[in-house]
Amino acid sequence: MRAVTALLRRELAVELRTLQSVPGMSLFSLTTFTIFHFALNRSSVEGDLAAGILWVTLLLAAILGVNRLFVADAEDGGFDGFLLAPVDRSAMLAAKALALALYLLVAELVAVPAFALLLLGPSLWPGLPGLLAVLALADVGVAVIGTLVAALAVRTRARDLLGPLLALPLFVPIVIGAARASAPLLAGHGSTLPAARWLASMGLYDLLFGLIAYAVFDFLMED
Repeated sequence: MRAVTALLRRELAVELRTLQSVPGMSLFSLTTFTIFHFALNRSSVEGDLAAGILWVTLLLAAILGVNRLFVADAEDGGFDGFLLAPVDRSAMLAAKALALALYLLVAELVAVPAFALLLLGPSLWPGLPGLLAVLALADVGVAVIGTLVAALAVRTRARDLLGPLLALPLFVPIVIGAARASAPLLAGHGSTLPAARWLASMGLYDLLFGLIAYAVFDFLMED
């Protein structure tokens, strides 16, 4: 835990100093919602359409954070220093995933209110607790998969292209589950609770990729 805490503090310090991920993710979300606001030529959206716009935008914004996750380590020799340290290799996996989850959380604090203001017709408040649960499960999945994909792509020449190409297909189940779970919450007279089966499917998907990432991360670090 001390290694994870130290690595996480370093990640957050680098982000606060450089502002490479969170501002870009937030600005991308705001810009995309603004484009949808004018391109759809309608005053508001709700239900399935609202859920689709929200989740596709959030997950595309997450790609910006995924692409930058290991860049500083690759360019500044962080990998070599970590490999020489007498710590478990999975500490970096946990620290990077936690850092990416925090970046997503901060970006969503900007993006979700902007979405409600620019596009959403019904009030967000009745379904907000359920939406927070869906956001939490989606963030866990994106953080784990994004960390794994970033570790795979960072040492390649085409990492900025390879990262999205690997991540987007793996994000598809998260998009489907999150959109289906949150669509009733964003409907005019819908439920205030997300569909339990979609929450369960997202939880299982997060667990599956968490185990996969834990199993292969040591080999990625060594290679």
